[in-house]
Amino acid sequence: MNEVAVDTRVSIRPACESDAPLLCAAEREIARTPGRLVSLPEELLETNFAAKIREKAGTDTYLVAERDGIVVGHGFLETPSPQRRLAHVRYLNLVVHAPHVGQGIGTKLLRALFAATKKNGIERIELRVRATNQAAIHLYKKCGFTHEFTSRRRIKLEDGTYLDDISMVWFSDGATA
Repeated sequence: MNEVAVDTRVSIRPACESDAPLLCAAEREIARTPGRLVSLPEELLETNFAAKIREKAGTDTYLVAERDGIVVGHGFLETPSPQRRLAHVRYLNLVVHAPHVGQGIGTKLLRALFAATKKNGIERIELRVRATNQAAIHLYKKCGFTHEFTSRRRIKLEDGTYLDDISMVWFSDGATA
C-alpha cells in the first residue's frame, strides 16, 4: 500500500481556548455519520472542549494541525485515571477534519503527540477505533499501534445495529501488545 507523504505545509501547535468552537463543530460533523464517533452530535459541547484545552495547557498533549491558517485536525492525550499506578498511561483522541482525511495530517499529529510523551512520563497510549474505520486502523498500525483486543457489539446505533470496537496500544519503548 502506498504511504501518504506528510504535508510540509501542515503545522502543529498547542490548542487554545479560542479553538474550542471549531474543534467541537468538526467533531459534531463527523458524529453525524453513524458509528464514526461514540458521541452523538448533540452530546459534544463547546464548554467541554474549552475545559479540556485549559486542562492540557502547557503539556503539549492537546494539539491542532493547521494548513494555510485553517485548522484541519486535532488530537489529545487524556489521563484515564488519577491513580498513580496509571500515571504512565494516556488515552488518545485523534480527529482529522473532513475533507482532509488521507493527507498525512493524522500522521503528523501522532508524531507530535509521541514527542510529548517523554516530558510527560507517558509510556503507554491506548485508543479505541470502530472496526469499520479501516483508514484509521491503517494509520494507527503505520504509527506503531498494535491490536490489543476487540469489544464485540460495543456501540449500539439508533437503528439497533451494533459495531465492534478495536482497542489498540502504543508503547514508548516499542514493545508490542
